[in-house]
Amino acid sequence: MATLDGEPATADDLLPLALTNLGHFTTFRVHADGTVRGLSRHLDRLVRDCAAVFGVPLDTDRVRDFVRRALAERELPCVVRVTVHDPAVDLARPADANTPRVLVSARWAGPLQAGPLRARSVTYERDLPQVKHTGLFGALHARRAAQLAGYDDALFVGRDGYVTEGATWNVGFIDRDGTVLWPRSGVLPGVTTALLREHPAPPAEHRDADLTLEDARVMAAAFATNAGIGVRPLAAIDGTGFAAEHPLLGRLREAYLSIPGEAP
Repeated sequence: MATLDGEPATADDLLPLALTNLGHFTTFRVHADGTVRGLSRHLDRLVRDCAAVFGVPLDTDRVRDFVRRALAERELPCVVRVTVHDPAVDLARPADANTPRVLVSARWAGPLQAGPLRARSVTYERDLPQVKHTGLFGALHARRAAQLAGYDDALFVGRDGYVTEGATWNVGFIDRDGTVLWPRSGVLPGVTTALLREHPAPPAEHRDADLTLEDARVMAAAFATNAGIGVRPLAAIDGTGFAAEHPLLGRLREAYLSIPGEAP
């Protein structure tokens, strides 16, 4: 059951979010021991995005409390989503939405060792890409279209021709020299990406780069990252295949799994 400020959420609580979709969120994996990799970074994201979307501060101690309550009777591991929105929002007066509340929901956690993804490129730019907001229509529409075309997901390319991110994941590339390259701009700052850069898999060097699809096609390997999947290889982008068993991908996964979790 979803909770709003720690209490069971009603249909009336959820209706404004469904109808106006003004809010932001973060999603993280709660492991079997009850800890979360990068929890502090997820909370920092909520604070930053709350200021951007609603112009007010967010009490992270309250968020932690609400998460603990939601997990009290939940089987682990699971994936928790913390959504911040104002149930009193008025479609005609969104400027008045300045009293956000905290919605916590949980779902079953899929495996961290999921198989490689096949992605189809699409020209698309998210609104406010630096904010993890609830406006997912464009991203999910692109994902649906890619799946209907026989792929697993969509990879976004900006109007400037540079690769940015996946529908709900960051993308990284490994060049022929073993350097890990991350798209430079138009990208949601991912928590998993930040953790991988803080705990690099030796001897890999990480750096930002502007990459076109042509640049991407000559990379040795490519991978997706988010808090739900960790590090997941890309088998292909459009018709270009990649080495899903590249040795550095294994070291990246090991480095990520070695990061200690934080208790809510």
